[in-house]
Amino acid sequence: MTTETRLLTAEDLLRLHSKGVRGELTLGVLHRTMPTGREQGEIAAKMSFELLSFVKPSRLGIVTTSDSGVRLQRDPDTVREADVAYFASERVGRQRETGYSEIVPDLVVEIESPSDDHHDLYNKARMWLSYGVQLVWVVHPDARTVDVHRGDSLVETVSEDDDLSGQDILPGYSCPVASIFNS
Repeated sequence: MTTETRLLTAEDLLRLHSKGVRGELTLGVLHRTMPTGREQGEIAAKMSFELLSFVKPSRLGIVTTSDSGVRLQRDPDTVREADVAYFASERVGRQRETGYSEIVPDLVVEIESPSDDHHDLYNKARMWLSYGVQLVWVVHPDARTVDVHRGDSLVETVSEDDDLSGQDILPGYSCPVASIFNS
């Protein structure tokens, strides 16, 4: 006897979220996620603040945090959450959007948690790039570094002595890496 597994949709995931179930979908399969802890939340807040401080005055776009979710694929659905994401205004428009974004972010920030390993984070960054994200920053709190991923396969690691650049995604944006980690 075989049992058929029912694949979930993005709409199913939203309903589950309203009932307290937290997770992402990969090809319709739910992968529960857990809160990662205070340090990761603090870094996400700092990254959001830094990006918003640059983006908002000039209305360059929007910045979201992890519970936002992005639908990357349909039938079966894939919905992933970036710790922080930036969407350029010319891509998102001004209309209100409820539910998961159908637009892929321009910039994604992923923050290493105690349960993550380097290889998984590298693959997650490559996954985002494969769906059209142009720039991915992977923050490593223990090493106090940030890996910068672009469409090519080269990864640049910047340390707390360096500045993090928005490159051509956010021209003129620069943030001292140390400010992400310092209280």
